[in-house]
Amino acid sequence: MPIFSLLLFFLFLTNANSESQSKLYDQEHAVLMKIKQYLQNPSFLSHWTPSKSSHCSWPEITCTNGSITALAMINTNITQTLPPFLCDLTNLTHVDFNFNFIPGEFPTSLYNCSKLEYLDLSQNCFVGKIPDDIDSLASLRFLSLGGNNFSGDIPASIGRLKELTSLQLYQCPFNGTFPANIGNLSNLETFYMFSNSMLPPTKLPSSLTQLNKLKVFHMYDSNLVGEIPESIGEMVALEELDLSGNGLSGQIPNSLFTLKNLNILFLYKNSLSEEIPGVVEAFNLTSLDLSENNLTGKIPDDLGKLKKLTYLSLSMNQLSGEVPESMGSLPALTDFVVFQNNLSGTLPLDFGRFSKLETFQVASNSFTGRLPENLCYYGGLIGLTAYDNNLSGELPESLGRCSSLQYLRVENNEFSGNIPSGLWTSMNLTAFKINQNKFIGELPERLSWNISFLAISYNQFSGRIPDGVASWKNVVVFNASNNHFNGSIPLELTSLPQLTTLLLDQNQLTGPLPSDIISWKSLITLNLSHNQLSGEIPDAIGRLAALNILDLSDNKISGQIPPQLALKRPTNLNLSFNHLSGKIPSELENLVYASSFLNNSGLCADTPVLNLTLCNSVPQKSSKVSSSWSPAMIISAVVVASLLALLSSLLMIRVYRKRKQEMKKSWKLTSFQRLSFTKSSIVSSMSEHNIIGSGGYGAVYRVAVDGGLGYVAVKKIWSSRKLEQKLVDSFLAEVEILSNIRHNNIVKLLCCISGQDSLLLVYEYLENHSLDRWLHKKSKPSAMSGSAHHNLLDWPKRLHIAIGAAQGLCYMHHDCSPPVVHRDVKTSNILLDSQFNAKVADFGLARMLIKPEELATMSAVAGTFGYIAPEYAQTTRVNEKIDVYSFGVILLELTTGKEANHGDEYSSLAEWAWRHIEVGSDIEDVLDEEIKEPCYLDEMCSIFKLGVICTTTLPASRPSMKEVLKILLSCNDPLANGEKIVGFYDAVPLLKNSKWDK
Repeated sequence: MPIFSLLLFFLFLTNANSESQSKLYDQEHAVLMKIKQYLQNPSFLSHWTPSKSSHCSWPEITCTNGSITALAMINTNITQTLPPFLCDLTNLTHVDFNFNFIPGEFPTSLYNCSKLEYLDLSQNCFVGKIPDDIDSLASLRFLSLGGNNFSGDIPASIGRLKELTSLQLYQCPFNGTFPANIGNLSNLETFYMFSNSMLPPTKLPSSLTQLNKLKVFHMYDSNLVGEIPESIGEMVALEELDLSGNGLSGQIPNSLFTLKNLNILFLYKNSLSEEIPGVVEAFNLTSLDLSENNLTGKIPDDLGKLKKLTYLSLSMNQLSGEVPESMGSLPALTDFVVFQNNLSGTLPLDFGRFSKLETFQVASNSFTGRLPENLCYYGGLIGLTAYDNNLSGELPESLGRCSSLQYLRVENNEFSGNIPSGLWTSMNLTAFKINQNKFIGELPERLSWNISFLAISYNQFSGRIPDGVASWKNVVVFNASNNHFNGSIPLELTSLPQLTTLLLDQNQLTGPLPSDIISWKSLITLNLSHNQLSGEIPDAIGRLAALNILDLSDNKISGQIPPQLALKRPTNLNLSFNHLSGKIPSELENLVYASSFLNNSGLCADTPVLNLTLCNSVPQKSSKVSSSWSPAMIISAVVVASLLALLSSLLMIRVYRKRKQEMKKSWKLTSFQRLSFTKSSIVSSMSEHNIIGSGGYGAVYRVAVDGGLGYVAVKKIWSSRKLEQKLVDSFLAEVEILSNIRHNNIVKLLCCISGQDSLLLVYEYLENHSLDRWLHKKSKPSAMSGSAHHNLLDWPKRLHIAIGAAQGLCYMHHDCSPPVVHRDVKTSNILLDSQFNAKVADFGLARMLIKPEELATMSAVAGTFGYIAPEYAQTTRVNEKIDVYSFGVILLELTTGKEANHGDEYSSLAEWAWRHIEVGSDIEDVLDEEIKEPCYLDEMCSIFKLGVICTTTLPASRPSMKEVLKILLSCNDPLANGEKIVGFYDAVPLLKNSKWDK
């Protein structure tokens, strides 16, 4: 009887439990339907149906014992706030909504999820502060809030989440304090705090070293300053440490190398200034990267004791002395990267004998002697860069047997002798750069089918260009300038369809130019100058669709200039010092080509603009007074003429006195260059008829100097009363910055002239004016050289301009001390010289950053709509990333042809580009139709992507100008500096894993 009662009791409990589970199931199903409705029934939840089919099988749901414990909606384009009733799913332990567009502040409704252990809200659009009571989520083990717009302080309450094992607060505009009590998270194993550059200068809290379970700690690009605490050695579990891109100083603590488990160490791009300390105990270290610092002293001998070290990068520092011999015998070393230091002496000869080397980069040092013979001993060497040294002797013969080699750069050394025969045909070699050495020999008939970049200029190669050149089908750049090649240009050379650049200048070539050159479909640059070529310029040269730079100067070429060539109007044309004759085509009669036809005695022009003989110079007939005039008419004419002469004299006297009084003002000239003019010649030559534009606070004039043979641009700030202090401050800022900057891609300031009511800045004159006039068909003054037709600005020119402007900004940001932020980068402030070289101009709004680690704040926002970075408009906080944003807009303009304010009064080109990403448009559909050609599509797509990344909302997600320049150069030369630019848009989640991620 008792057993029967017990069975009945268990049956009762089972039924009750079943009923309870069924009720809970129905409740949870109802909540899910409510969530779907709240999210406006999105298509990705179409399988969420009201029927009572098991919701536990839906991919967004995880159930435990029949109840929902996890909800994940990742990368589903949610644009609503989180449902406030989410925690009605009472057993939730796991919530993941990363990679969406969820707005609003941190959802405190999640506090009702009492069992929550895992919360991922990263890569969304949350704003405001992380709440001070976030420790209400006491059970959290995983918390990721990175990639949002959280600002203010990082609350100390996070340090009270004792169960946390992973904390991710990366890529947010935090601008407040960093709590030291994060060191109390004793269970923390992963801490991502990187790319928080808006933080004020912060020392690495010593309390963090209490995290003795921490394995991964990334806090790069987060404005850290001061020294790395010696107590970092107490973080006994640490495996990965990345503190790069900060402002750390002092020496690397010895305790860092006692970390037995450390696998990866990144400290690059800091301001460390002491010697690298001796490395004694870090025998488990496998990867060491100390690049991009200010490290000095020698490479420690103890580095040779790291028997497990596979990757070593000490590049871009100020290290000196020799490479320790022990480095050559490291058994696991695959990558040895020490380029751009002050290292000297000979390289250890054992490199490659004991380890499977893959990359060996020793460029830009002062090494002497020979390259180690066994760099490819195990047959795995991929890249060798040793350019800009004093290395000598022959190249190692073993390189001729190195089939794995992909790029070789040894230019600007003292190498001599013949090239190892097998090296020319190495099967995987794509880039072969040996310029500026003393190599001898002849070109081979066969070349590796894979080579795309062949640069052998400034050597002592001789002989004819072989007929076998027809097999070089994949060569894109062939630079053989300044050698001893002779004979005629073989017709076979014209059959290379991929060739974009052919440089054969300064050789001993003879004979006519090949007439059948139609296969040069991709040729952009052709330089055959300083040879002994003869005959006429073939008509077919004008039909080369991509040709943009042509130099045939210093030859014996005769005949007329082909009309087809004139119609192309190449960016750079030089036909000087030949025997050309006939009329200059009208399309070429402008100042852009002023130096293109010198010393061709048979050439003439219709206009005097080129300083050539006029083709149809006809003497003017003298006019005669009609004999039919009566005496009265003649007397009247004489009286009128006399009165006019008297009035003119009085007017001239008045003007002269006024000019003389003006010239007596106390002008002060401050010169920054050697000048060929005086201050009076500038002041007296400025008049309304030579105004060419306006910039900043005043008009800009074109003033003739050097006897009328040249011009300068004068920016004038004028007032009839005493100048306002704001104008004076802007003037002085521009003078201060430009007078200290010397760079080919920054407009040159010649002098400044100041008076009581006038301020003048005298710049070099740039013939092609500003980029916006060419790109957007702006109206152009008569002084502008040539016809700035939109079609002239093809893609090669645009890429050339982008690279030039990036070089100027990169110099300002990374090479000036202190760095310079322009604050008003736009197409109208990118000026172009006669060769379309870009120069950054108009620094009236620029400011110096007093200290690199401090962010200056400005009292008012300056800039132009469409180019202003969002954080600058909202906070007026200034750092280099606002220029990166503006430059990104310029890249979007160059690729799409649209203006920065494309859209309506509330939207911009950057926002328009992002909207196209969100809807998944093809990149090719948004490119400028007027210049879109199949051979340029890949480059244009890459640069468009770069423009999108530069205009991301979070400053930390934008690349630096140094990184931007590397990417631009990689488009122009895929193996520039021996480095591959890969994954440059990985930091932008919307681009990553999308149809644009190709």
